[in-house]
Amino acid sequence: MSKIISLIILVLDILAIIKIVQSGASTGEKILWVILVLVLPVIGLIIWALLGPGGPAKR
Repeated sequence: MSKIISLIILVLDILAIIKIVQSGASTGEKILWVILVLVLPVIGLIIWALLGPGGPAKR
């Protein structure tokens, strides 16, 4: 069960990094977001989804 959860988190992190790189944010912001998602996979993903480019807080 934990392997499935780990795989799901990995896939979501990869998708988040792809979206970050494709976003219209500045290069510095992209680098910071990617580092956050890599260092804190679960928490970074949640923070990016809420506060990142295109997140609900930016609308």
